[in-house]
Amino acid sequence: MARKSFLFTSESVSEGHPDKVADQISDAVVDLFLSKDPYARVACETLTTTNRIVLAGEIRCAPMIDEHGEWRAGALAEIEAAARATVKRIGYEQAGFHWQHADFACHLHPQSSEIAQGVDASGNKDEGAGDQGIMFGYATDETPDFMPATLYYAHKILERMATDRHSGAAPFLEPDAKSQVTLEYEDEAPVRATALVVSTQHKPGYFFHNNEGDPAKYAELRDYVTGVLHDVLPAGYVTDATQIFVNPTGSFEIGGPDGDAGVTGRKIIVDTYGGASPHGGGAFSGKDPTKVDRSAAYISRYMAKNIVAAGLARRVTIQLSYAIGVSEPLSLYVDTHGTGTVPEATIEAVLPTLVRLTPRGIREHLGLNKPIYQRSASYGHFGRTPDADGGFSWEKLDLVENLRAAVGANA
Repeated sequence: MARKSFLFTSESVSEGHPDKVADQISDAVVDLFLSKDPYARVACETLTTTNRIVLAGEIRCAPMIDEHGEWRAGALAEIEAAARATVKRIGYEQAGFHWQHADFACHLHPQSSEIAQGVDASGNKDEGAGDQGIMFGYATDETPDFMPATLYYAHKILERMATDRHSGAAPFLEPDAKSQVTLEYEDEAPVRATALVVSTQHKPGYFFHNNEGDPAKYAELRDYVTGVLHDVLPAGYVTDATQIFVNPTGSFEIGGPDGDAGVTGRKIIVDTYGGASPHGGGAFSGKDPTKVDRSAAYISRYMAKNIVAAGLARRVTIQLSYAIGVSEPLSLYVDTHGTGTVPEATIEAVLPTLVRLTPRGIREHLGLNKPIYQRSASYGHFGRTPDADGGFSWEKLDLVENLRAAVGANA
């Protein structure tokens, strides 16, 4: 039996977290290549550490690299410029990590021909999945964006702080930050915050710990963060009993890639549902949409969100599975966690009639062959507002009426 009253926690990290810096650089490379060729193949991993950015992975893009694996004139310079521009936008101009002065190395190379032959369409063969794997999608009616409330507010706290940092409203903040939100649920609905944690990199001196530092400056930082918590969370969530921790270790001046190495794909729970749903085996960032780690996770979220919006369930998890080189999914699983208004088997039967779940079908349905990915690499891939240029297309609610009609016809 599902528990109705409990505590649940999710965390988020800012755009300046070292792993998120790596994710955003990898997706900047994806966007660059897709801007040159909508059908480019990209699998880009990024390592960030003290004043160093390293790229590695496999690519295929005729405007950037020729059939002999040689870079075309200016291609490497464009890749480096995209990486440095990403770091500059985030705001790193520190001695230990600076957008202009960090060493840069690119070790991208042509995609394996053995992978290519499985993915590419040929003859009567449709495009195959870029790898085997399982992918999950999830949606809940806890928030207006159909996301788990713990993660939703953890993201919103850091988004607000980043906005204030960029605008100058909070000049004592630096880019690296983490948040953690623990909510109490009653009758399966969030009602109050029991613990809130924010650790944020700051300008020199904005700490006070063990009688060291500047208590007035720390109070300014603490009061600012506490104000953000009250502004972001719904009225009544933050009470006198809520435990609030602001930089509990004391000083946080050394941060970002200078404080910890960052690697693409290490914040997958932050990217998805904050632990409220299972996660498949792969990360999203750095991958073109033929990689089902990314595209099938997006279509799973799209279907789950539309199911909840259509009133077919209050909460739903969807799983898809694929084999490398094979077009059709091997399985489709729907779990409405006891909240469904129609049988799960009915939903499983109608979904493939509304959305073609092959790699090509997913890409075409969601319009994924566009340079739309860097914006997804911080503050979550889900629970976002669809953009006019096709970004976050998997957040659209354009399947609701078709779902209701199809379920009714199959009742």
